[in-house]
Amino acid sequence: MDTQPAAPPATIPRMFERYMLVVGTGGNLFFYLQAWAIFSARSAADVSLPAFCVAFWAVTSWLAYGLARRDRLIVIANAFAMLGAGLVIAGCLVHG
Repeated sequence: MDTQPAAPPATIPRMFERYMLVVGTGGNLFFYLQAWAIFSARSAADVSLPAFCVAFWAVTSWLAYGLARRDRLIVIANAFAMLGAGLVIAGCLVHG
């Protein structure tokens, strides 16, 4: 067991943090695009419900991790992703 104290966290430049917030939320736009496609076509025929359930589980886990670490960037990006993945799942259940 390692008994040495942990190194202090690195200081992240504010501009990089803002950039990563844009990437973290913007990168999850595909959930919303997929949900829009499902609801506008009223069909989820070509969408894999199990894949989006796994994605929902993954982003929910990251959200929980962000909350535990009190990391605002992780929380915001993954809350955004969780909502989008939930919309896709709802679309699959309604229009599948």
